[in-house]
Amino acid sequence: MNGWVGAISYGIGAAAYLVLGLTLAAGWRGRRRGGLLLLAIAGTALWAAVNAWQLAYHSVPLVWLWSLETAHLLLWLAFLWQILPDGGRLRRWRFASYALGGALLAYHWSAPWVDGFLGAWQVTEWPLMGQLLLALTGLVLLEQLYRNLHPERRWAVKFLCLALGTLFAYEFYLYADALLFKRINAELWQARGLISALLVPLLAVSAVRNPDWSIDAFVSRDVVFHSTALFGAGLYLLTMAAAGYYVRLYGGEWGRVLQAVFLVAALVLLAVLLFSGQLRARLRIFLNKHFFNYRYDYRKEWLRITAALSQGDDGMPLGERVIRALAELVESPGGTLWVRSDSGHYLQRADRGGSGVEIPWIEADDPVIAFMKRREWVVDLDELQRFPELYEGLSRPPWLADCRDAWLLVPLFHGHELWGVVLLLRPLIPLDCNWEVIDVLKTAGRQAAGFLALEETAARLLEARQFEGFNRLSAFVVHDLKNLIAQLSLVVRNAERHAGNPEFVRDAMTTVEHAVGKMSRLLEQLKSMGKAERAKRIALRPLLEEVVSARAGQLPRPRFVCEARGDLWVEGDADRLASAFEHVIQNAQEAAGKHGWVRVRLARQERQAIIEVEDNGPGMDAAFIRQRLFKPFETTKGLTGMGIGAYESREYTRQLGGDLVVRSTPGEGTCFRFVLPLAVSANRIDSDKKVPT
Repeated sequence: MNGWVGAISYGIGAAAYLVLGLTLAAGWRGRRRGGLLLLAIAGTALWAAVNAWQLAYHSVPLVWLWSLETAHLLLWLAFLWQILPDGGRLRRWRFASYALGGALLAYHWSAPWVDGFLGAWQVTEWPLMGQLLLALTGLVLLEQLYRNLHPERRWAVKFLCLALGTLFAYEFYLYADALLFKRINAELWQARGLISALLVPLLAVSAVRNPDWSIDAFVSRDVVFHSTALFGAGLYLLTMAAAGYYVRLYGGEWGRVLQAVFLVAALVLLAVLLFSGQLRARLRIFLNKHFFNYRYDYRKEWLRITAALSQGDDGMPLGERVIRALAELVESPGGTLWVRSDSGHYLQRADRGGSGVEIPWIEADDPVIAFMKRREWVVDLDELQRFPELYEGLSRPPWLADCRDAWLLVPLFHGHELWGVVLLLRPLIPLDCNWEVIDVLKTAGRQAAGFLALEETAARLLEARQFEGFNRLSAFVVHDLKNLIAQLSLVVRNAERHAGNPEFVRDAMTTVEHAVGKMSRLLEQLKSMGKAERAKRIALRPLLEEVVSARAGQLPRPRFVCEARGDLWVEGDADRLASAFEHVIQNAQEAAGKHGWVRVRLARQERQAIIEVEDNGPGMDAAFIRQRLFKPFETTKGLTGMGIGAYESREYTRQLGGDLVVRSTPGEGTCFRFVLPLAVSANRIDSDKKVPT
């Protein structure tokens, strides 16, 4: 037989044990049992690697080959002696097995027959008998281990017994065959590598199931699932190939035709089985039940649930995502969600998977709701019907009488409040609803309730912000109306004294015209509320002259100074910008008093327009400017002030890409400084002077 076949066989075995050994070594916590297991795995990896090298290149001394043959069996025996229960009756034979192994090793290093041992596969009987006894000792130890364990503990070591039982049984068969025919069978020898590799998954599962070996091992459920699926598919294909060959052999004239039809039909059936959700669910349940300590991979499930609840890219509403996240935990096809309303009732929010449940709401005092609030339990409707005493005498809800597929009622708790209830439909595959399933559903239900509460809070916050925006707009409107009323009231008060003065009448009509224009523009703003504001180019000099002229009716009259050559243009809404300037100038007039002064200055600094409103009033301290000046609805004018003028002026200036800063010294005065970006065409005009900052 070609030696490379055996080399590949042993090479695969060496790689498999090396990967297993490195994985377990990463989680070893220093205890003896785990150390012996790692030593046995490492010895097997070395044994397979040396055999692979020998079959490929024939350069390994035979004494090393036979020493490793004995040593790797001895290491597995040492591990079995270590984990054998204290009550094992064969513990007194431990020394005898070690002595046998030691004798065999000594024989390998001293016997003259070793040099030509494998050249013609001819062997003497003594070493073969020794290897046979070691294999037999391993089988006896496995029987004692399994029989002396408590029945509940056998679950943890059954795959170890199966793996090592296969290893020792094959060794026993190999050496018994060699003793019988006085010759080692080359095919049996070369097949050992692959056979040993097949045992690696069983050893890995055993390490996971026995944490007392102090090896923190993990076997991916997905790897086990897909490996099992591939193994099953391969076995199926081999069986079908053999059956096809049989059909061809005995089918007569129709043999080849029937073989082709049979193989295509087998492939179609395999595809149907692989895409069968029911079969995949059965396989997953079987593997979780028989290969793992727990049904769920909690890290993976937690990440999946979080992703399912938080990602709404597919347009699915949160209610349906909640049902889907819980249903996938138990292979349920769907369900229905009810969420608590402000009145305390639970309103139907979503339905998924065609549950057919049409229950618009559940009363707040429904017995099932009261039970879940009191006990925080998942209600298994099948168990409820069989054992109502477990649920404090609760009966099946009458509103589920027509829903035969109703299975579980899962509470969604947010804190200590029952935020919602999910009804899950019965899965296609029967699933044992044990404590682990219940705990996972309760935990996932709390996560789902948190997302539902967050969504409701966000909706309420959005509604509150909409009302806040409306109230803020109302405050701005009232503020502008207050200023207009103040101007018109001044005209009314002075009308009796100056009614015959033509200049007064002319000024009064100008004030009224200004007020009418202001209110008309205010109404236009209200009508266009919510629409995008279209910016227009505004010449600052005429706008400021107009604002200063409008404020000239109140003492002290502001004085306008333009230090920029030509017009400076900005982009924005002229009325809102004029209103911002007017608010600041009015505040400066009120601060300076009748005997003070107010100066408005326009200048240019590079690509910015600078507007300064300066007065010689009492000034403000830094704490007031920092904490109260620009805070809305904060005012120092008592009942006559709104406290939004400065805030509105700064906010609109910032909307235009500029800013409003204040420089003030108590006892000396205040300077409000508007900084606005110039329009593009204005940036091409060279400034005639620089303004110091």
